[in-house]
Amino acid sequence: MRLHTLKPNPGAKHRRKRLGCGESSGLGKTSGRGHKGQRSRSGGSIRPGFEGGQMPLHRRLPKKGFSNIRFKTTNAVVNVADLDERFEAGQVINEAALREARLIKGSFDFVKVLGNGEVSKALTLEGLKVSTSAREKIEKAGVSIADSAPAKS
Repeated sequence: MRLHTLKPNPGAKHRRKRLGCGESSGLGKTSGRGHKGQRSRSGGSIRPGFEGGQMPLHRRLPKKGFSNIRFKTTNAVVNVADLDERFEAGQVINEAALREARLIKGSFDFVKVLGNGEVSKALTLEGLKVSTSAREKIEKAGVSIADSAPAKS
């Protein structure tokens, strides 16, 4: 195989459609646009949903409901078992440490520790919300919870 013998696969290349090149070309005169009208003009296209001047569907239907999505609070969830396997005894665990350990990512309002799993190491939690079941397991293992607001579980 040489460079001069290379060819594209059959059917991979198409001839350019040459519009307006005489009537005998098959695409002369009106260039496949039909006769007159908005669609035959240069730049003549209508936006999606346009109904020819009739009141559009989205304006005919009544408004209904509301959205509280702007005021929604989002939280990142971490289980006690994850803390036990990822961190060493005596280590301080806060949002930055959890991000570094890749247990949480993205943006959220707060981090909450849930009580799924067991704790065997003494760790220090800072600035995290803790569920009731997690708080019980953590205090049994000798983990100190600093600056953590008690959260409803």
